[in-house]
Amino acid sequence: MRRKLSEIFIEGCIRLSGVLCISFVVLIFLFLLKDALALFGGYSAGKFLFGSQWLPVSEPPHFGIVPLVIGSLYVTLGAILICVPIGVGAAMFIAEVAPQSLKTILKSLVEILAAIPSVVLGFIGIVWLGPFLKTTLGLSTGMCGLTGSLLLAFMALPTIISISEDALAGVPKAYREAAFGLGATRWQTLWRILLPAASSGIIAGVMLGIGRVIGETMVVMMVTGNAPVIPASILQPLRTLTATVASEMGEAVSGSEHYFALFAVGLILFIITFLINLVADMSLRKARR
Repeated sequence: MRRKLSEIFIEGCIRLSGVLCISFVVLIFLFLLKDALALFGGYSAGKFLFGSQWLPVSEPPHFGIVPLVIGSLYVTLGAILICVPIGVGAAMFIAEVAPQSLKTILKSLVEILAAIPSVVLGFIGIVWLGPFLKTTLGLSTGMCGLTGSLLLAFMALPTIISISEDALAGVPKAYREAAFGLGATRWQTLWRILLPAASSGIIAGVMLGIGRVIGETMVVMMVTGNAPVIPASILQPLRTLTATVASEMGEAVSGSEHYFALFAVGLILFIITFLINLVADMSLRKARR
């Protein structure tokens, strides 16, 4: 009887936790939606979604988010192209190639990298990485999208490496023994057996890393130039959605169009993050099948 009551209590706590999590997400969405819709009482939704100018203090003000979305896409895609192959490759090396003594050191270093504050990385970008890229690539300024992508990739690497390495280490030993018994080399075993077997965990690590990249604020606000214009390439200054909200919310007058426009930007960012998580969940389910 006591055991049954304990099971009922634990199940109730789990269900309550799930309901609370969903409720919090819905409440955040409604909170953003309420103030975002207030903007469209006097400002066109088409101009907001498809406008090419973000000039909140001009007369009349312009709240087009196209430059912000393109800037976010440039920085995010650049970071993904850098951190995903390096992160998965590093996880493969740590899990299957490195000797035990080196593996312990590398895993400790990855954990230390995850603890570096984003403001410190932003400071490094301003002092060293930005000037280095400016000199090396002959840019007009080192405060550009590429600088932000490199630093965001560095921030996402610990998440991708840790989760991917755990996924590879969790593959049953029998898989390796069977592959070696059939005459497969270590590389063939890793590439054709272990990676597909650990694909669900690796995808989860990659998507968590991408979520870290999209939601990061401090680094992109410090090193991308904060120019709210449509960039021709990742080598030019740009501004992201997160940096816009962080840099302008303190200056916006409460209840003004500018104030509501920032909530609308936050809503767009919320929707983008939700869609990414939805795609990640669908990918994980497909990989598990």
